[in-house]
Amino acid sequence: MTIEFSPFFPWAVMAVLAVLAAILATLGFWRGVRGALLRTVALAALLLALANPLLTQEDREQLTTVVPIVVDRSQSQETAGRDDQTDQALAGLQERFSRFPRIETRVVEVDDDADTDTPSTKLFSALSTAISDVPPGRIGGAVFLTDGQIHDLPGVNQDLGFNAPVHGLITGQPDEFDRRVQIVKAPRFGIVGEEQQLTFRVFDDGRSAGGSAEVMVSMNGEPLATLQAAPGVDTPFSFTVPRGGNNVMEFAVAEVPGEVTPVNNRAVHVIDGIRQNLRVLLVSGEPHAGERAWRNLLKSDASVDLVHFTILRPPEKQDGTPINELSLIAFPTRELFVEKIEDFDLIIFDRYTHRNVLPILYYDYISQYVQNGGALLIAAGPEYAGDSSIAATPLSQVLPAVPTGEVHDAGFYPRLSEDGQKHPVTRGLDGSGQEPPAWGRWFRSIDVPPPEGQTVMLGDDNRPLLVLNREGEGRVAMLLSDHGWLWARGFEGGGPHVALYRRIAHWLMKEPDLEEEALTARASGRTLEVTRQTIGDDPGPATITYPSGRAETVPLAQSGPGLYRLDRRMEETGLFEIANGDFTTLVHVGAVDAPEFTAMISTEETLAPYAERSKGLVTRVADGNGVQLPNILPVRGEVRINDPDRMVIRLTDETVLRGVNTIPLFAGFAGLSALLFAVAAMWWREGR
Repeated sequence: MTIEFSPFFPWAVMAVLAVLAAILATLGFWRGVRGALLRTVALAALLLALANPLLTQEDREQLTTVVPIVVDRSQSQETAGRDDQTDQALAGLQERFSRFPRIETRVVEVDDDADTDTPSTKLFSALSTAISDVPPGRIGGAVFLTDGQIHDLPGVNQDLGFNAPVHGLITGQPDEFDRRVQIVKAPRFGIVGEEQQLTFRVFDDGRSAGGSAEVMVSMNGEPLATLQAAPGVDTPFSFTVPRGGNNVMEFAVAEVPGEVTPVNNRAVHVIDGIRQNLRVLLVSGEPHAGERAWRNLLKSDASVDLVHFTILRPPEKQDGTPINELSLIAFPTRELFVEKIEDFDLIIFDRYTHRNVLPILYYDYISQYVQNGGALLIAAGPEYAGDSSIAATPLSQVLPAVPTGEVHDAGFYPRLSEDGQKHPVTRGLDGSGQEPPAWGRWFRSIDVPPPEGQTVMLGDDNRPLLVLNREGEGRVAMLLSDHGWLWARGFEGGGPHVALYRRIAHWLMKEPDLEEEALTARASGRTLEVTRQTIGDDPGPATITYPSGRAETVPLAQSGPGLYRLDRRMEETGLFEIANGDFTTLVHVGAVDAPEFTAMISTEETLAPYAERSKGLVTRVADGNGVQLPNILPVRGEVRINDPDRMVIRLTDETVLRGVNTIPLFAGFAGLSALLFAVAAMWWREGR
């Protein structure tokens, strides 16, 4: 309660009046005028009334003390029952703080940042945001409910924006242990067939399990090796890139009983296989109109090393010309088909006829080459239906179809079969989506009985035209017409011969994107993209196993013939496993080196320095199957010592002004009575 003045005249006028009153009072006392004292009192009362004194009283309300509770909801909190501990501890904290009506809690739940590919736990950033609208003097403390894996720790001596204790309630068990594997150094690209080397390391976080760790290595889903690795030591591993395109390597360390989580027991690395140079052997029979089509296509590709031979002079041709006068070279059969056959990625027989140029035994070598993983393409013409057909040699054991001996000469539009509309070699060829197809006709096809493998293109009267087949570890393609060159020449508008020939060649050389039955997955940021290719019926839903171990069955939507997709933004990050039927694949969503997965054990060490500096408390909440929380101790004034058993909360002294009550002292009857009394007393004195 205070007294203030609100004069009726400016203070300068009041000062002049006060000086005049003082002069009159002084003259009265100096001359001994009777009643001078009463006159002085009356003048003083008049001046006081003109000064208008006010009695002022402020109406203030005590402000609450704000205590932010920052709750860690990151992926590391979803392991080993920590999420249950967090829920119980949060409920207990809210119940205990509710006993103090002058304490206001603010619960801030923090999960992984969904807008970044590198998930991390940023609790201090969330704390700063939560108290940005609160004066520092109202902050009574901050409580972190976490496993201790925090990735935005400020400097220990850095100002947090308030002067109050920082407390840490740690979930998890005190003796936790976790084993994980991490790829330390690995190439991003590798040449197919050449040896590469990477380095990985097994980590033991927390108490060590001791001994070596068993690490199983897989390549594209196939077991590659089983290694013994010493935890904490870099382990080199050498491998050979098996194919072009994406190759997925998986390193899985055996789970140890009692470890926190098996989520980080696997690591993947994707290496892009690059074919340094594709070595193709093209063997043509007698010259024909379409011979240049294959040669031009293969020569136009800078990544292809082409070896091309045309049989112009078979051994039975004798015209008396001396050998030294011929401009032809002998066909190096032994060098090509015995000594260096394994060096070729693809062998093409273009209208080739068996005319004793190749010994019968060499056809058996070619069959073995295919069965051991080689690729063979037969571009057949009328010779394939004749008596000298290569189908009458040991090569027939790898051919998907043998001729009936008939050649059909009639115009037809090559069409995609039902399988061909789904097969990646022919699916979506330009012009195939209408009837008749928007390309030129062919005029000859070779008749064969129902072939093995997949017939992806049909000729005259729905006869097989393009057949694809797997034989042993290798592949064989058979084009049962020699009129593909008509497309290259632009006859009747031509056709997609370049795309077709290249897809056939790449399928033969096991390009992953052209597999007819395949399950692939890739990550674009946090979006998981799953693709299922099939030439069968609907493959059904896919099962996604999350890094946390949770499994979910999701449908695949058909996006085209034989093509099913799933695009989904994932809340979790880490290693996902996708399964569909007999197919499984792995994909890592988010950054491989994300801080959220570098360590998964709970720890008190991260928050301990901040609690010590601010006189706070760090303790674990686990107590058997439940939780145990420390008591809360509200104090006034600055916190000077740590309490090892209680969370100290500094209560605020700040208030808010709700209103001001003002009472004029000389207003109304009271003021009038005082003035009348002073004047009456003065008159009474003078009347005596």
